[in-house]
Amino acid sequence: MSIGDKLRAFLRSLTTVKTLSSLKSQNASSELKRALGPMELIAIGIGAIIGTGIFVLTGAAAAKHSGPAVVLSFVLAGITAAFAALSYAELASMIPIAGSAYTYTYATMGEFVAWIIGWDLILEYLVGAATVSVGWSRYTVSLLEDIFSTNFSTTLTQAPVIFNEHTHEFVVTGNYFNLPAVVIVLTITVLLMF
Repeated sequence: MSIGDKLRAFLRSLTTVKTLSSLKSQNASSELKRALGPMELIAIGIGAIIGTGIFVLTGAAAAKHSGPAVVLSFVLAGITAAFAALSYAELASMIPIAGSAYTYTYATMGEFVAWIIGWDLILEYLVGAATVSVGWSRYTVSLLEDIFSTNFSTTLTQAPVIFNEHTHEFVVTGNYFNLPAVVIVLTITVLLMF
């Protein structure tokens, strides 16, 4: 087998899609059982909606920098969300198994694109978790400062690098790391493990 044949075989393997029958058989042999009821799903939904106020920060930034365009951005975001929901509904009706963006991509576009989507989802969760943990850190530090009538040092409650909006560059602050954010992430990780 020549190098060109090996390369073609490799590229063909990257675009291999999973068949519907193989997806169904994997789903049937799965050990996962339904664990969440209506109340748990409602609680997850409310938690996702409330979050930690990160949308307040984006709203403040939009008010400062976008003006009346913020209304148009909400309309555009609503239309985009509607199309995404319709796409998921179409894929869920074509591939009737418990799936996600990764599963649907694997079944329709191939292994390589699904691999990219999988890593994209991991990065999305990483950025989301970091943002939420910093929001919870702010709430925790504010609560503790109100309770104990003291100011905590920023060396363990702020990021070591920040973005300066005026100069548009990153600035080293001399802080170590955001300790409350780390503790909150570790606590929730242990809670989720149980």
